[in-house]
Amino acid sequence: MPVMQMHAAGEHRLPHGADEYPQPPFWSEAATRPTVYVVDDDESMLVGLASLLRAAGYRVEAFHSALAFVEMPSRRPACVVLDLLMPELTGADLQRRLLLGTDPLPIIFISGYDDVSAAVEVMKAGALDFLRKPVSADDLLGAVERAIAHDRTTQAERIESDRLHARLARLTVREQEVLHEVVQGLLNKQVGARLGITERTVKRHRGMVMHKLGVASIAELVRFADRVVTGATARA
Repeated sequence: MPVMQMHAAGEHRLPHGADEYPQPPFWSEAATRPTVYVVDDDESMLVGLASLLRAAGYRVEAFHSALAFVEMPSRRPACVVLDLLMPELTGADLQRRLLLGTDPLPIIFISGYDDVSAAVEVMKAGALDFLRKPVSADDLLGAVERAIAHDRTTQAERIESDRLHARLARLTVREQEVLHEVVQGLLNKQVGARLGITERTVKRHRGMVMHKLGVASIAELVRFADRVVTGATARA
């Protein structure tokens, strides 16, 4: 059933049963309630989407244009439900602006037009879903739940990556050099030869590296290095 139904005298009503949707199962009472930012220049669609999402337990902030949303600071976890075609600044334009940030929100596009090339373009750019208007309640809530889960995972990975990089920043330049060589599988003697220092000095630096990074074995050290590289690649 479509999200928005138009009734006599311009009355806006939720689709049948919308007020019966339970809160999504992925948050606890102590957790921050997820926010859904809805951006659509169609007043009736904006009201319908916002009403449905609020009934489902989300915090909702609605915007009549992409320009109105651009300067909006975001709460997390969150996602954007974004109309594709709007005047002045289109949904695709807003997506490009958001992607310039270091931590973009996940986007669900909605559109009343069958524009396959535009849909492909925004999906390639990283949109999580593309829904055709009129959007069914089940499709919308399913897409939003996936987007919020994606944002939670992304935020958790970012926090963990920041924690690992904070540990890495504690190392001196020489300790970082030793770390780089050790995780390549080189013996202390080989590391010393490469860096022009004694084996004993390598052992001392390696011990400081393991202490500062909070690892107890070479295997843990290698895993730490892999996670830092993976986090750096994800951010690039």
